[in-house]
Amino acid sequence: MKIIELLHKFHNREQFDCGVEVLNQFLKATARQHIQKGISRTFVLSNRSVAPLEQQDCLQDIIGFFTLTICEISTEKLPSTLAKKYPSQVPGVKLARLAVDKQWQRQGIGEILMVEAMQRALLVADTAGGIGLFVDVKDESAQSYYARYGFIGLEDNPLEMFLPLSLLRTLNIATNL
Repeated sequence: MKIIELLHKFHNREQFDCGVEVLNQFLKATARQHIQKGISRTFVLSNRSVAPLEQQDCLQDIIGFFTLTICEISTEKLPSTLAKKYPSQVPGVKLARLAVDKQWQRQGIGEILMVEAMQRALLVADTAGGIGLFVDVKDESAQSYYARYGFIGLEDNPLEMFLPLSLLRTLNIATNL
């Protein structure tokens, strides 16, 4: 059964390889520390048995992961039509990382993770406030990937992208695991 859950010690981080070393190393060496310190939350998609966690006798392979954190953004970076609606600083949720193991790439896993990240961003905003889901993309290829989901480039840097949560609320998003 495929399941998305918070990264735990029973997940096999060492076997994960998305082809981008900085993402691999974050998952292997930093993600759990950030969870423990309250810096960010990393969620993994894995195949795991339905047995209770304490009864599982092997590490669970990670298919993909994403990391969320809280952010604050200056409204001068937002498109002018939105900036005028808000005070000078606004809260949001940042999609800090998203990666899929090479064995699972090009099979729709990234979309499953993206939809889950969107749903969790809405939960955060409903609980603590926030105007959007933000992401820093690495290049133009990643920029076009995120643009397919409705992300728009910020005024001063088009590689910093923003998805208004008001837009997310109008979409019917669901994870199909």
